[in-house]
Amino acid sequence: MVTGYASSLRFLLLGLILAALSWPIHVPTALAQQMDVDLELVLAADGSGSIDDGELALQRDGYAEAIADPEILTLIQGGLTGRIAVAYVEWGGPFSQHTIVDWTVIDGAESAAAFGRSLRAAPRQATGYNSISNAIDYSVTMMETNRYDGLRRIVDVSADGPNIGGRPITAARDEAVSKGVTINALLVLHREGGLPGWDPEELVGHYERDVIGGFGAFVMTVNENRTFAEAVRAKMILEVARALGLEDRL
Repeated sequence: MVTGYASSLRFLLLGLILAALSWPIHVPTALAQQMDVDLELVLAADGSGSIDDGELALQRDGYAEAIADPEILTLIQGGLTGRIAVAYVEWGGPFSQHTIVDWTVIDGAESAAAFGRSLRAAPRQATGYNSISNAIDYSVTMMETNRYDGLRRIVDVSADGPNIGGRPITAARDEAVSKGVTINALLVLHREGGLPGWDPEELVGHYERDVIGGFGAFVMTVNENRTFAEAVRAKMILEVARALGLEDRL
């Protein structure tokens, strides 16, 4: 009787194991779709009231051309995974941050061109004036909620004036840096219609002291000697090379 009972129990356990092995395994979507990239990059561009429609178009053109630049694509393809994830945000006042082009994997000319087409075609959305701090917060949240796992994370701020709204800029910067995010900046000094009351040296000092931070952070300026497109290209080359440890290739 005991032997028969033990034998039946073994068959029952074996049946349960086989049934369990046949059950479908549920993997959360976010985990199943996680993708490793060399860099998560948010291009956080000024879309505030100091930027007219023509300047906004030139700004977008500059980023579209830069992301498709052969030298930048060569650097991207030289990383460990050969790809980066990029999103484009435009911001204005404290309650005006907008994803213009959502996360896009850039791994070659085709994906770079598609990103540029989407960027140029998207409607303008940002309103108000210069909350760089809230733009940083918005960009960091985008990184924390996406499906990419980057070896480096960078918020690339471009603007023509100081932070004048939202929470303190140093608080936003410090919180981002504490999460492993680098903040770089492209500061436009020559644009007519920029915010008054700050001379170029004061603005550069403000960005160096209060805005940028993290691994290899830097400010690059645009003035009458350099077009926006030229500056964006130079900045992205340095940014990508530094993030990917490829500065020796420059």
